Amino acid sequence: MSAAPRGFPARVFSWAKRGLCLAICVFLLVQFWFFAWILWWKWTPPTETRFMRLRLAELRQQDPEASLRHQWVDYARISRHLKRAVIVAEDARFVDHDGFDWAGIQAAIEKNREKGRFVAGGSTLTQQLAKNLFLSPRRSLLRKGQEALITLMLEALWDKQRIFEVYLNVIEWGNGVFGAEAAARHYYQTGAASLSSWQAARLAAMTPNPRYYDARRKTAYLTYRTASIHAQMPAARLPVRRAED
Repeated sequence: MSAAPRGFPARVFSWAKRGLCLAICVFLLVQFWFFAWILWWKWTPPTETRFMRLRLAELRQQDPEASLRHQWVDYARISRHLKRAVIVAEDARFVDHDGFDWAGIQAAIEKNREKGRFVAGGSTLTQQLAKNLFLSPRRSLLRKGQEALITLMLEALWDKQRIFEVYLNVIEWGNGVFGAEAAARHYYQTGAASLSSWQAARLAAMTPNPRYYDARRKTAYLTYRTASIHAQMPAARLPVRRAED
């Protein structure tokens, strides 16, 4: 085997350094892109999300004319019952944490260890929103790392009420159904502002697997989960807008 030409290690180091600099620049540009959208959406309602685009593509594989049901409504026009129900169902410590519920994450780890499989994630509303806005449902360390960075941006740029308002307007609630207004009309033929406490509890119970429960609306577990959420709703703490906003 012939010897490497003189200066070869230096060239390799130079190219490696350039590659690393390029990777860092690309990473920072991607983060700036996320940051810019989050800043824009602080005042402007998102018209679509990454999850919406993915679901629409899936639906159009079966029906090229398929469309999503989604209509933005302001926070004040969403039933207080639904707000309380979602807090109970998805993130009881939402108003207290900084985007990460470390106690919830530890509890999820222990539950998964006991079951021997993945059954709980411990994600907060902010983490779920980060994923819905920009990422895919696929689980990976890279996606979780990016989700964490977006979560920090959301918590830094938005107050808790804005995070919750956007979350309620963009999460999936059925097959092609996104947001509280579309969900209320899809399941109960009413607006998000008019949902009863039981209707709200049932919608909140569906959030972990909305497409499944859209097709199976009378399962025993869904009824049990609805009753459990309904009983806890009076104690739910809702976010309030910061005075400076």
